[in-house]
Amino acid sequence: MGQPTDVDNVARFGRDVTIFDTTLRDGEQSPGISLDAREKVEIAEQLARLQVDVIEAGFSAASGGDFDAVKAVAETIGNAPRAAQGPGGSEGESDHREPPVIAALARAMPGDIEAAAKSLAPAKRHRIHTFLSTSDIHRKYMLQASEDEILTQTMESVALAKTFTDDVEFSPQDATRTDFEFLVDIVAAAVEAGATTVNIPDTVGYALPHDFGRWIADLHTRIPDIHAKGVVISVHCHNDLGLAVANSLEAVRNGARQVEVAVNGIGERAGNCSLEEVVMAIRTRADLLGVEHGLHTPELTRTSRLVSSLTGYSVQKNKAVVGQNAFAHESGIHQHGVLADRLTYEIMDAEQVGAKGAQIVLGKHSGRHAFFAAVDTLGFDLEPEEKQSAFVRFKELADKKGEVSSEDVRAIVIAETHVTAGDDYELVSLEVSSRTDEAPRASVVVRLVDADVASGLDKQAGDVVTAEETGDGMVDAACGAIRRAVGRDEVSLVSFQVSAVTGGIDALGEVTVTVEVEDGQRFTGRGVSTDIVDASARAYLDALNRSRRLEHRSDEFRP
Repeated sequence: MGQPTDVDNVARFGRDVTIFDTTLRDGEQSPGISLDAREKVEIAEQLARLQVDVIEAGFSAASGGDFDAVKAVAETIGNAPRAAQGPGGSEGESDHREPPVIAALARAMPGDIEAAAKSLAPAKRHRIHTFLSTSDIHRKYMLQASEDEILTQTMESVALAKTFTDDVEFSPQDATRTDFEFLVDIVAAAVEAGATTVNIPDTVGYALPHDFGRWIADLHTRIPDIHAKGVVISVHCHNDLGLAVANSLEAVRNGARQVEVAVNGIGERAGNCSLEEVVMAIRTRADLLGVEHGLHTPELTRTSRLVSSLTGYSVQKNKAVVGQNAFAHESGIHQHGVLADRLTYEIMDAEQVGAKGAQIVLGKHSGRHAFFAAVDTLGFDLEPEEKQSAFVRFKELADKKGEVSSEDVRAIVIAETHVTAGDDYELVSLEVSSRTDEAPRASVVVRLVDADVASGLDKQAGDVVTAEETGDGMVDAACGAIRRAVGRDEVSLVSFQVSAVTGGIDALGEVTVTVEVEDGQRFTGRGVSTDIVDASARAYLDALNRSRRLEHRSDEFRP
């Protein structure tokens, strides 16, 4: 008897695939990314618009800040119904979906599980996702535990999680390097203990599609209780060999009915399975896969850009589905074909992923009404003072470049609403000069917002401090002057990236920097301006503010 066909598997496991997004948890583990609670809520709001089924909001026991962020997502997104949207993006007046499930990660330890439960409590629907390493190499070097001890800990952790919620997911970490016979025992134990979802993570991106698919099929065959109890098999694939999407799709073909993904494929090392790629593969090749998901795909491009802006991780131009060139054609042969019929060289409609739409064109004569309407159209929900702050930056920009595009508006809104929230330092002014026969010089004026910072510099909260510095270039001089002004000589610049938000000589520039502080921690900051040196200074100060915000958080768990 041969392997079941795709048709057989659809009949057995159903057509619906759950999309579990881990951008806010595994995605945030990318080096240099540090999202605060407000930023996590904003991304979660957009994921809800995208109609994601499960949002993994963070690792509650990791720090007080993580606990607070998970709780904030649970309180806001976990109780807001999602408007049901059709393929064209229309919302039904009374047809609304349940809010997404909010999940939190927890090691298979009582303290972690209890922290996850407390942070998730405000959400209408919540899931505790507990995990434990199972491969020989992890057990030997990380846990020093026997197989029997791992089995016992698995059952105890799942049972404990079940006392807080009926929705419990268990992951045997490094599953694809775990002896398969032991993996069968682990999965069976988790199912017996009451797990409603069992995730098979390719933690280090080691699997190949045909082998991974066979494992998923064999787990279903070897453990009848998976099907009998309605347990969902999930997959969480990393991209170390560039196979995360391929492995995930092969798992779906063999009975997996949840895929764990991250926007833009961000995550540890080479990243996770890309949300936009896997959902569009399922949608585009429904003829072969025979499954479906409930995502509102016209929100994909907006989601990608928001995550890119808030994390500082740019999207490569040739990125599948959401890259700048995903629907671009330069070859004459391709252009001829597309002009004759789009289907000659495009397998997806750009509108399906939100890649096209009316451009908002504003200028220096535009008033508040037009600007606020543009902000609303882009999906931002701002407080009145935030709108006013963004409007002031808009008018400054319009005076400099005339026409302001929707992408310019998006960039300045994100900059104004995220750079200044809870900051200890505020950039008042920047002056730079450069001559061919002299080292570039910069002078900055920085306001000290936090009392502790001001006291350390023999100042009071609200005072300003002026500093000058020379450097290899104007950007280097500006960053050096800021370091001197705030007394942070231990900070070093790790990476510096400039990109144009829009085209043209008067384009708004976006600068992303990553700094490293003395304890080795890294922080990413962003700044936007038509002046690259000004944008660089704003980005550098943003990174320093993020490092200060982490210092304010307690590393101890806060209930």
